[in-house]
Amino acid sequence: MTWMLLIPFMLGLFALNVRLFIAMFASVLFYFLFYGKVPMQISIQQFIGPSQNASLLAIPFFILLGTLMSYTGIAQRLLKVADLLVGRLTGGMGLANVLLSTMLGGISASNLADAAMLTRMMVPEMERQGYNRAFAAGVTAAGSLITPIIPPGIALIIYGLVADVSIGKMFMAGILPGLLCCVLLMLAVYVIARRKGYKPARTEWPSAKETKDTLIGAWPALFLMVAIIGGIRLNIFTPTEAGAVAVAIVIGIGFFIFREMTVADVVRALHETAKSTAVVLLVIMASSALAWIFSLEHAGDKLAVLITQFTTNKYLFLIVVNVVLLVLGMLIEGTAIMIVLVPLLMPVVLQLGIDPVHFGIVLILNLAIGCLTPPVGTVMLLVCNLAKVSVADFVKQSGILFLALFVALALVTFVPFFSTALI
Repeated sequence: MTWMLLIPFMLGLFALNVRLFIAMFASVLFYFLFYGKVPMQISIQQFIGPSQNASLLAIPFFILLGTLMSYTGIAQRLLKVADLLVGRLTGGMGLANVLLSTMLGGISASNLADAAMLTRMMVPEMERQGYNRAFAAGVTAAGSLITPIIPPGIALIIYGLVADVSIGKMFMAGILPGLLCCVLLMLAVYVIARRKGYKPARTEWPSAKETKDTLIGAWPALFLMVAIIGGIRLNIFTPTEAGAVAVAIVIGIGFFIFREMTVADVVRALHETAKSTAVVLLVIMASSALAWIFSLEHAGDKLAVLITQFTTNKYLFLIVVNVVLLVLGMLIEGTAIMIVLVPLLMPVVLQLGIDPVHFGIVLILNLAIGCLTPPVGTVMLLVCNLAKVSVADFVKQSGILFLALFVALALVTFVPFFSTALI
């Protein structure tokens, strides 16, 4: 049971704010130095081997796609489409905020990038229309949590690699849960808007000419969403190829259609992507070595035996997992939780007859909510910093948004249809 020592050792390093991949590398080396029964050279092989997986190319492509998004003008045009659809309703600007996050989530792959862009764009505008600034920040942060769930979220790719599940299936599985979160968040915003008297964003429904002009102006962005999801669904290309195609399309949109992108923007995006990709790949390399140790020690099988001694009810197991993940999500960064727990829990998941794709969506939705909860919610802290609101005000104003996300989590947990209908 020496593998059990790795988890508290690693969590201790996380608590000391040691970088994620360094903590995981240290844990793996700790095992090989003091408990391992195999040569140290094997540890190096386990670090290097995972980096040779061609599926990893999807990560830099989609990170680059999300980074390039902020230089194209796509967000502004999609906002006009969102306003076209819901602007006339009570709380129209708040509803458009959530809807815009959902549409961007189908193009971008980074909730932090989306949250940063939309905080600067939407929070001041919502405040001008009479919304409480902290509530506007909460709506923006909650909406950006749809990005990891809806394709092409990076979390879907990482889970697919760690759990050895088809990334294409994970992409398809995330669509309905993402739309469910969108609907429930919009309902929550509408309720608050009615209660506090927030006005519609526009006084009348759009004319036929305005609708036509808006859709013509936004068609490249809408085409990009269809190209990514449709291409994968129709088996025209793999998720990795979809990332490359999407990058080519967004560069074409930025340079030749909207003409808002420059060569300097591309260079800047490549630089940011290189740094982000390096961090993600280092984490994946370390997690693969950690998963190999768990496999060598039969950790997952032992955990499965332990859990099934208490219950064989898969829904009770999922309830326990949800509670544990929600608590851990308040304290530890989501990617770390996923990478540590998935290799351990997957044998239990399979033994209880839970679809790994369904479990992945439940896990990712939990971790997305964790990005919104104090004290270490990354999206919450980013949005609070950019919007200049306190965490206390943010949490106070976001209560109904948390409720909407918890309802979505319960539905996704107990109704596998949402995760498996499209795969």
